[in-house]
Amino acid sequence: MAGVVEQRSIDVVPDDERHGSAVSQFTLWLGANLQITAVITGALAVVFGANAFWSLIGLLLGNLLGGAVMALHSAQGPRLGLPQMITSRAQFGVRGAVVPLALVIVMYIGFFASGSVLAGQAVGELTHLGETPGIVLFAAVTAVAAAVGYRLIHTLGKIAGLVCALAFVYLGIRLVERADLGALLADHRFGLPVFLLAVSLSASWQLAFGPYVADYSRYLPRHTSARATFWWTLSGSVLGSQWSMTFGALAAAAAPAAFVGHEVGYIVGLGGAGLIASFLYFVIALGKLTINVLNTYGGFMSLVTSVSGFRGQRTLSPRGRSAYIAGIMVAGTAVALLGKDSFLTSFKDFLLFLLTFFTPWSAINLVDYYLISKERYDIPALSDPAGRYGAWNVRALTVYVLGVLAQLPFLATHFYTGPLVAPLGGADISWLVGLAVPAVLYWLAARRDTARTVAPGPHQEEPSPAGSGG
Repeated sequence: MAGVVEQRSIDVVPDDERHGSAVSQFTLWLGANLQITAVITGALAVVFGANAFWSLIGLLLGNLLGGAVMALHSAQGPRLGLPQMITSRAQFGVRGAVVPLALVIVMYIGFFASGSVLAGQAVGELTHLGETPGIVLFAAVTAVAAAVGYRLIHTLGKIAGLVCALAFVYLGIRLVERADLGALLADHRFGLPVFLLAVSLSASWQLAFGPYVADYSRYLPRHTSARATFWWTLSGSVLGSQWSMTFGALAAAAAPAAFVGHEVGYIVGLGGAGLIASFLYFVIALGKLTINVLNTYGGFMSLVTSVSGFRGQRTLSPRGRSAYIAGIMVAGTAVALLGKDSFLTSFKDFLLFLLTFFTPWSAINLVDYYLISKERYDIPALSDPAGRYGAWNVRALTVYVLGVLAQLPFLATHFYTGPLVAPLGGADISWLVGLAVPAVLYWLAARRDTARTVAPGPHQEEPSPAGSGG
């Protein structure tokens, strides 16, 4: 059983425990994105005003841009053998990293909740228990899978990728049979604000994976090519998300009244009745199980990282692991049950809200890793508040706050619209500002800090013969 249940948490994965190849990132992220929440995200572009033609182009552009940032984070995993957010200590300090981490935890709970709403509908129909018991049952299964850990997560990705791909091919054929694809794509009128909304929706979808993407590449052998990890992650995530979002945008354009607010029922009804309907409910639940396990596992990692920064903890017992995972499950389920009746609008605002806080973190993390630290970190110092990275890095935290504030004039959500949105015709470009401003500010602030630069040596773990066997 010890070989199945993961024993590691935030500690470095030793070379003799590394395994797999970069192709595993393709299957995982394909399976994680071929699912109904991505379908909803694509539909939102049409629901909020864009035509199908420009929605698809905007969604593709956002997936490519956001996916490239996300895949750059993934490439850190094999090199460092660490979960993604633990490396934030190198930028923000061992304890200062709790600031972005707190928002990451909110993200995981929010995505867990939104996924549970949709999967709960499918599980409720499949089991005839109803929506609320379906949500609770789905959450419990998710928590068990997350507790088993890394190997099961990758296995789920492979299974979901294959099963969901077959289902989406079938659903795509059924959609084309029911709708006039030429007519749906005939309207080429361009509106910049709604086009940028489509770009922002898909970019935020990809960027939201950034805080945990390296969690699922950290077991790869250290000699794994960073370029291979980048491209396999990018291709799997973009293909899966664009496929799902394209289906969602076309479904919303073809039958907005039937689709919006009845997403699960519409998709299943499109496929058919009887055994086919049961299979599609299963596919919806399986797709959501894959991504919700990622969210639960990532939330567990982030909570442990936050607490251990103050307690000096480097490892975690199985009982402690179960307790953290149970906490994420309970919080996410509570949010799902409270918000299930206003899902669509809430989810769109939630995505754009997340983007405001994660683009500065991504910019700072990537600039530090690739340009300042040159892919070298002092691993022991990441757990020592008195070490090289300190407890709190005030300069980095200041840049992070400035990165968030710089976006506010350009932000357009249901509950807040910045003053520069109207002069731009209603377009939301906040995420572009959130990447550019903190990237430049952090580079200027950190490039003279020679005390943080790590030369190859005993502090930086180098490849060993054990790691070369995979």
